[in-house]
Order: sequence, then structure tokens, then C-alpha cells
Amino acid sequence: MNDPDPILVARIAQELCRARRLLFITGAGISADSGLPTYRGIGGLYNNQATEDHFSIETALSGSMLETNPAITWKYLYQIEEACRGARFNDAHAIIAEWQDLFEVCVLTQNIDGFHRDAGSRNLVEIHGDIHDLYCTRCSYQTTAPDYSALELPPSCPSCHALVRPRVVLFGEVLPSHAIQHLYGELDRGFDLVFSIGTTSVFPYIAGPVVRASQMGIPTVEINPGATHVTHFVDYKLASGAAASLRAIRQAFQQVRH
Repeated sequence: MNDPDPILVARIAQELCRARRLLFITGAGISADSGLPTYRGIGGLYNNQATEDHFSIETALSGSMLETNPAITWKYLYQIEEACRGARFNDAHAIIAEWQDLFEVCVLTQNIDGFHRDAGSRNLVEIHGDIHDLYCTRCSYQTTAPDYSALELPPSCPSCHALVRPRVVLFGEVLPSHAIQHLYGELDRGFDLVFSIGTTSVFPYIAGPVVRASQMGIPTVEINPGATHVTHFVDYKLASGAAASLRAIRQAFQQVRH
């Protein structure tokens, strides 16, 4: 992994000095330093390969599969949760939360690991949900599961015995309207600096805020070792890991502030 470019880091720190409202858009790459995989699939366990049940992961983790064969969907949900189990947020999540004391911060994350919430981010748009939040598909029962180890699969509601599912967006399902409304409200208020961290930005609602900021002349930063769908739009590209990059930016920012 490359070290963050010190010249770009210094320029980003200068942008922070001029900013009041920050938007952080994050994907699986921000959780890589927590030990979570970053490749394809919800939670990042599969890389365009068929599962052992001969479905693509997109089919296994789809809303239609949950309806017709919930045991299959829950099998792979369990594998994803198990991969997250025991991991915790890292410096990248912590620094973003820490900056809430200095800036107005909004976090738009695709991740379902809950690490931003655990780190203390308050103005948080979990656009795909959180794998630990469970609810009944029939009645009003809901709960939080620190992990899935005690669940019977597929789990049923203790009140009405209907299927219980996590509050995550499965393939083929619509995004939650409350999250979309929250995001649009924040975008309408505007931002002074936009970060895209650890995401390939394949979804329009993830790439869109970066492209929009670029078109409006708002400074944009991408932190990602590889090229993505927004790389050619951003002003500053750090081809390095999320935690190392944000630590370097924090240090440079502290130096220019004092």
C-alpha cells in the first residue's frame, strides 16, 4: 500500500482550513484496516463467483430469494456477519467522528458493518442499513443482534413466528426512503469539501454527490488505492489506504491550524 502523497495531503489540509461542512462518502475500503475484505458482494466476501449453492451472490442475497428461500439468503447473511464478528472501527472511522467537534460532518456510507455508528458519527446516512438491526417481516418486532451466533437460521419472530430479517438493502430492493430524504436534505444545504473513501462509486447515488460537487467547483478528495468511477472528477486523489491517509491529513491539518 502506498504512503499518502505529502504534497497532496498538505493541500487537502489547506482545504480543511477553509471548510465548514464536510461530506464523507465511504465504502468497503474504509473498513479494510479493521480486517474486513473489500471485494464484491454485500460485506465483501465474494468476487463475482458463484456460491457453493451455485447461485451468484447477488441472487443469494436478493429480496426475491429471501421471499422464496429464506434459508439460502440467511446462510450467506450469516457468513457476512461472521466475517465482521470481533472486528471494530479503525482510525479512519474515529477521525471522521472526531472532526464533528470542528466541522459540520455528514457521513454517507454503503457499509452495513455499523462501524461509523460505533465510532460515534451522529449525522449518518447508512444507505444500505446495518446488518445488526433485525426486524419481523409481519409485525412490529425489532431487535439488535450484536452477532448472529445465537440465531436459529432462518430466524423467526418470537411474537408472531414470521420471518425475521436484517434491516439491510438486499439486491433488487429499493433504498430506504428515509435515508434518501436525509441525504437529499444534506445535499441541499451544501458542502464545502467532499471526500470519497474506499468505494468504487459504481452506484449513481454514491458517485452523484462527488460529480455534483466537482461541477459546482466544490473541492473533492478521493482516497482509494485504485481508480474508480469518480477518479477523473476529483481534485485530489490519494492512492493509499483510508486510515493512513486520514491520519496524515489530520496531522497536517493540526500543523497548519497552529
